[in-house]
Amino acid sequence: MADFIFMLTRSDQTVSDCLETIDAIGNVGVAHIGFKDVGVDMDTLYELNTRIKQAGATSYMEVVSTDSSSALRSARAATEIGVDRLLGGVDVAETLEIIGDSPIEYLPFAGIPRGHPTVLGGSPDRIASDCRKFTELGCAGVDLLAWRATEADPEDLIRAARSATDGKLVIAGSIDSPKRIRALIAAGADAFTIGTAVFDGSFSPDKGSINARLRDVLAACEAA
Repeated sequence: MADFIFMLTRSDQTVSDCLETIDAIGNVGVAHIGFKDVGVDMDTLYELNTRIKQAGATSYMEVVSTDSSSALRSARAATEIGVDRLLGGVDVAETLEIIGDSPIEYLPFAGIPRGHPTVLGGSPDRIASDCRKFTELGCAGVDLLAWRATEADPEDLIRAARSATDGKLVIAGSIDSPKRIRALIAAGADAFTIGTAVFDGSFSPDKGSINARLRDVLAACEAA
């Protein structure tokens, strides 16, 4: 079984009603909740992180930008906000320096992320090489945009990452069905993110509420 990280995001940015949403899902039992560093202002992100922790969940922030200066600025914001885990970014050594002695766990992007919404370049060999490098640098794991891949099969990338890291392997982006959840778990992932597919109903097209869709994702995890 893998951890389900519910991202309060749609089209790669935090939804404007994220605070109302976090309050509304309190009884569903989602234990991992995240957001992106774009879409709402810093004050809202501070409050959102506070409410996630008050709900007893682990908080995540995923860096959207692949531009170096913007990504490092996002890393600084993550330390100020006080998230539990920071996902994404490619300037690994610099990000680790920014995090410093804080308790934040860092899981950078493996491969070659480009654009927004982000797509992923890189072969399985490239992914494995990145994962080994991240381990040597002291990262807690890897953030892999497997189903955004442009050069390789998503499951091959997951298996390559799993073979090269003992850290936490998080699969992010375009996970929109129980079939993909089963596939990522079978390939060795520890966790995965879903945001848009919950908000737009593509994961559970017959369900009308976000809470019902979240319960379907949790049920798919247990069944995988």
